[in-house]
Amino acid sequence: MAWSEHQRSMLAAMGLRVWSMPTASEPDGAVAAVLDEATPPAPATRSPAQAAAPAPVVSRRPMSAAPPQAAPVAAAGAVNAVGLDWPALREAVASCTACALSSTRTQTVFGTGHPKAHWMIVGEAPGEAEDLSGEPFVGRSGQLLDNMLRAIGLSRHGGDMPDPARQVFIANTLKCRPPRNRNPLPDELARCEGFLIRQIELVRPKIILAMGSFAVQSLLRSSAPVGQLRGRAHSYQGVPLIVTYHPAYLLRQQSEKARAWDDLCLALDTVEAASTTVARD
Repeated sequence: MAWSEHQRSMLAAMGLRVWSMPTASEPDGAVAAVLDEATPPAPATRSPAQAAAPAPVVSRRPMSAAPPQAAPVAAAGAVNAVGLDWPALREAVASCTACALSSTRTQTVFGTGHPKAHWMIVGEAPGEAEDLSGEPFVGRSGQLLDNMLRAIGLSRHGGDMPDPARQVFIANTLKCRPPRNRNPLPDELARCEGFLIRQIELVRPKIILAMGSFAVQSLLRSSAPVGQLRGRAHSYQGVPLIVTYHPAYLLRQQSEKARAWDDLCLALDTVEAASTTVARD
C-alpha cells in the first residue's frame, strides 16, 4: 500500500511509524508498520486555515454495523442531575458527596471540551494527575489521546478549532479518583452515572467513543471485553457508539495502537455515513 504524506503524518501522530513498500525489483516486497514506543511527538504547528480545514478522507476498512443496544437508564442510587444546565451541573459535581470518594479526592474532574462538540469521548475514572489538575486525560495518556485526536483532525481545545464538528467533549464515568487508582466499584459507578448521562444529553454528540471497559459497562451495560465489542458501531440512546481501548492501556500494550487506529477510522466512517444520510434526507 502506498501511503500519502498526510496519512504518514496522521499515523506518526499516534506513534505509528510506516515503512514504504519496496519496489518490485527488491527481494522481499512487503509493507510493514511498527509501533514507535518513544514519547509521542509534539503537535505540529499549523496555520489557522489548516486548523479549520476538515480532515481529508483516508483509506479505511469497511464499517460493520451492529444491532442497536438497549438504552441504559440511571441505576438505583445515582445522583439526580435531571434538567440541570451546564453551570448547575458543574456545581453539582463539585459539591457531590454521594459516595465515599468525595472524602479522598483532591478535586472533582468534571470534563473538558466544546459544550456542543460533535464527538464525545468517555473514559473511565480519574487518575492521580487528573485528580490534581481537575482535567481528564492528562499526563502521558492525555498526550497520546491528543495525538490520536489530532491525527483525525480533532481537538479538545476550542481555541485551536472552534468548529463543533472538529471538537470533542471529554468526560469520565467517575468524577472522583478512586484511591490508589483502583478500579471503580459498581456502587460508585451507579451513584455517579447521572452526571455522565446529563453531560451526554447536554452535548448531544454525533458520535461517542467509549474508551476502556468501565466506560463500556456504563454506556452499553455490557461486561464483554473491549476486544470483543470493538470493530462495529453500537448505539447509546440513538447515538452511534464506538468501543476502543483506553490510552493508558495503549501505553502498556503498544501493539494495540494499530487496532485503536482502526477504531478511529471506523468512527470517522460512521460520522460521514450519518452526515451523508442527513444530507440526502
